[in-house]
Amino acid sequence: MSELPSARTPLYNHPLPALEHWLRGLGAVQQPENLCIWDLRGPSWTAEIELEIEELRVSWHQQGRTVARHFPYGLSRADAEAAILAGP
Repeated sequence: MSELPSARTPLYNHPLPALEHWLRGLGAVQQPENLCIWDLRGPSWTAEIELEIEELRVSWHQQGRTVARHFPYGLSRADAEAAILAGP
């Protein structure tokens, strides 16, 4: 995979291989049974990231509690990354 677009580039301007490369770089692991879903472990939480048609859905799991958020693909990669890694 070549370089990722600028971190300020909206997610909708990233080709799918670039989004997958970015998620791998965060440490996320693609689910083999559903290639649209990625699992990520944070310091005190786990997250499921789903590449939906119109948005990115993130569900964080921490201490038996689940918090879900939807992020539009118009969000920059940097902002989406900061939101994901901030946790629930």
